[in-house]
Amino acid sequence: MPYFDAASSAPLHPVARQALLAALDEGWADPSRLYREGRRARLLLDAAREAAAEAVGCRPDELVFTPSGTRAVHDGIAGALAGRRRAGRHLIVSAVEHSSVLHAASAHEADGGTVTEVPVDRTGRIAPGAYAAALREAPGAVALACLQSANHEVGTVQPVAEAAEECAAADVPLLVDAAQSLGWGPVEGNWSLLTASAHKWGGPAGVGLLAVRKGVRFRTVQPADERESGRSPGFENLPAIVAAAASLRAVRAEAAAEAERLRGLVERIRARVPELVPDVEVVGDPERRLPHLVTFSCLYVDGEALLHELDRAEFSVSSGSSCTSSTLTPSHVLRAMGVLSEGNVRVSLPRGTAEADVDRFLEALPGVVAGVRERLGAPKPAESEAEAAADPDPEPEPELVVDSLGKRCPIPVIELAKVIGEVPVGGVVTVLADDEAARLDIPAWCEMRGQTYEGERPAEGGVAYRVRRRA
Repeated sequence: MPYFDAASSAPLHPVARQALLAALDEGWADPSRLYREGRRARLLLDAAREAAAEAVGCRPDELVFTPSGTRAVHDGIAGALAGRRRAGRHLIVSAVEHSSVLHAASAHEADGGTVTEVPVDRTGRIAPGAYAAALREAPGAVALACLQSANHEVGTVQPVAEAAEECAAADVPLLVDAAQSLGWGPVEGNWSLLTASAHKWGGPAGVGLLAVRKGVRFRTVQPADERESGRSPGFENLPAIVAAAASLRAVRAEAAAEAERLRGLVERIRARVPELVPDVEVVGDPERRLPHLVTFSCLYVDGEALLHELDRAEFSVSSGSSCTSSTLTPSHVLRAMGVLSEGNVRVSLPRGTAEADVDRFLEALPGVVAGVRERLGAPKPAESEAEAAADPDPEPEPELVVDSLGKRCPIPVIELAKVIGEVPVGGVVTVLADDEAARLDIPAWCEMRGQTYEGERPAEGGVAYRVRRRA
């Protein structure tokens, strides 16, 4: 069964498996002890730290291992904010950061700090000079800025080097979440702190990296002990750490060739999906992106149903659609980008993905999407517009109201599509909906179908979205 969700967790690399098994035999002792077994464990830990530091591009004494990438993010942000508390209490993040960063930002606000979210464009990328502007316009002195190296949902690569220069000019440290990109190469630029997670590059779960450059003011918030420079207390999971470092070195050695191969497969998906499936939006930067990841959204499709059907067809993929989430709200990344969220599919290819598996996916996808649309009663491509043109109503209603309260997307969008031909060109359809996804999906539908979105207003029980027929 093809596994296309490496952005969530990559399969264990063979080198990681070998290193893990060897370290279970050799690295079980306490590396802080002076007897033979302890010294042997210490040698393994030091070697792993040196290998990881080389891959990160920092000194070994600047890097510590944490129990997860999320813990590395939380400890990194909390430690940098605590170390620079006298300098200021303002935090800058991008609107598309990983949830671990945004949760840390929320905790900072709850503790009395302030936060600026830097917006992104429709490709998910921050604008040149965006962090310089955020630094200038901050309501108070800035303690820390955060920017991911590449987005986990759409693959867009951020201009970290430029943002780091802007932060350095303002004497503000920049923390980079490199979880998605570190396996493909080092993070360029003058960053101050960096975090990563081993299971994203084929290492074992339960190992994170936190690098803090010398000279960065940092104070550990949690109770410290003598391990990992006091920044990550508790007994090290040495076998997992050894495996994480070994696999990082291995994937880096393969990165250039594998990136070129996977980029070709992703280009095929990006090009073929809109040709094979009507009413699809491929999202993310088409050029400045990770080599193995592509995301697209399908109109008139329930994301949860789509993922289930793809699973039945033996393809494991992920989604940012609200209907695959327990919160019933669309992905914050898709929301920040302002793109279609319904029927969202993220394909992230692990190393070694076969070309034949991608071809099978492209063969299966059109039928799967068509089947989901048919069950939901979605109009066929351009059906309503074509029927309206062929058999126009002599006296169409100038304005219609579609009551979709209590219905989850994509139903409000489907109902809009079915009636748009019942108003004349220049007429208005008002959709009443209480599903948060409608705020993204109705404007996205208008852009894809050549209609005019006129905005929203509060309505009893939900929101009224106005669409004027232009085509």
